[in-house]
Amino acid sequence: MIQALGYLGFGTTKPDDWGQFATNRLGMQAVDRGGGMRAFRMDDRKQRLIADTAIPDGEKVFGWEVADAAALDALAARLDAGGVAVRRETAAMADQRAATALISFLDPAGNRLEAFHGGQIAADPFRPGRDIAGFRAGPLGVGHALIVVPDIEASLTFYRDLLGFRISDFIRHPFSAYFMHVNGRHHSLAIVEGPGRAMHHLMVELFSFDDVGIGYDLAQSDPDRVAVKLGRHPNDLMTSFYMHSPSDFLVEYGWGGREVDDATWKPIEMTDVGSFWGHQGLFQTLGDAPPDAPPPPAPHSGPAQRAPLLVIDGNYERMNGVCPWWDAATQGSASGAK
Repeated sequence: MIQALGYLGFGTTKPDDWGQFATNRLGMQAVDRGGGMRAFRMDDRKQRLIADTAIPDGEKVFGWEVADAAALDALAARLDAGGVAVRRETAAMADQRAATALISFLDPAGNRLEAFHGGQIAADPFRPGRDIAGFRAGPLGVGHALIVVPDIEASLTFYRDLLGFRISDFIRHPFSAYFMHVNGRHHSLAIVEGPGRAMHHLMVELFSFDDVGIGYDLAQSDPDRVAVKLGRHPNDLMTSFYMHSPSDFLVEYGWGGREVDDATWKPIEMTDVGSFWGHQGLFQTLGDAPPDAPPPPAPHSGPAQRAPLLVIDGNYERMNGVCPWWDAATQGSASGAK
């Protein structure tokens, strides 16, 4: 069973631009790999993001992690039984990916996927490229990727039924999209039906909300860097903004994403993907909308939407109640939930 999005690789003709962007804007740590490859750390792993001139420009490599050699063998057998061509990659390729062993195969849209085990741990602590508290990676993986696929039913069958991804939520109108998880992160992969094959964005999550705000300030200092303004999503509850990378995909820079528990979570059908607030420009980055799609929602139209902030121990301080109206409202909610 897939456990996490362990790494993302992609082809580029701008390795030096990526070196500046990943360290100075995202806060990742550069790893010296030599040649036309630039690799970057986000945590204790030797690398999480790989920009490589040896990969065709625009192509992506999605590295999905499994538990061990037995799990990798089982996945290879399952793919083979499902009619998917599987290649056992060389030890040299595994070393290039900082893994013990890996296989490669294509999804129905033609995306290159790699499954691996034994992600290598760096000898030295993570040292961010700029002053950030760190990324929420570890067992949750790099973050999430949103890809556009021409046949969503074929992709859904592949990822859900063959690879074992679980649906968190989905929408069928005005377009089709599925948000799928492989661990506690609300989604590690989102598939959206559209013309052709493309990757829209990679999401990376920060531990500190202030680091997102500082990143937003830095991005605004670069002409045309910000693609989508700061806002909060209604499904994974992520507060984030999106910026242009040196490649053909965006990077979502976020904080406070929700977790799912397979023991209790049930897939939810959404009727609207408009954000609680903000994220102006998001619909424009998704390209041409379906002919019958309604226009993007006007800012702050309709009833206000709210959800609790999602925090971790040590990353918040509780305020004393100072508003009688709010105290009465929260006490009423608590008593009504009993």
